[in-house]
Amino acid sequence: MRGITVLLVDDEIPFVETVNRRLAKRGINILTAFSGEEALVQLDNNPGIQVVVLDVKMPGMNGIETLAEIKRHHPLVEVIILTGHTTIESAIRGMRLGAFDYLSKPCELEELANKIRLAVRKGGHNNEEHSSLARR
Repeated sequence: MRGITVLLVDDEIPFVETVNRRLAKRGINILTAFSGEEALVQLDNNPGIQVVVLDVKMPGMNGIETLAEIKRHHPLVEVIILTGHTTIESAIRGMRLGAFDYLSKPCELEELANKIRLAVRKGGHNNEEHSSLARR
């Protein structure tokens, strides 16, 4: 599998910096955003992003609203919700909106890295389907 590019979206700067360093050691390229609005700009400017790891509770546009916009404008990008404020309602809503998975903080980094790899494989499958449909 080629290099993986992930957009990590969370308003907790120390968390983002720590996860960024730890995932980078596992060979995952990380871009960061500290709000939903910034995440959408990053996705528009970086078409190589394969997976978004997204917090739910953020000021401004929350994670669920951000997920809906991501799926509307970048439907092939997989989204993993990673939150410290787990609720059944947000989990159900996130999955219905097309999230790949929903994880609770704290989360083992190896578990997150494995979920990212699985999401990339699913996205690659979707990209092949998309290319196949485009050729028809």
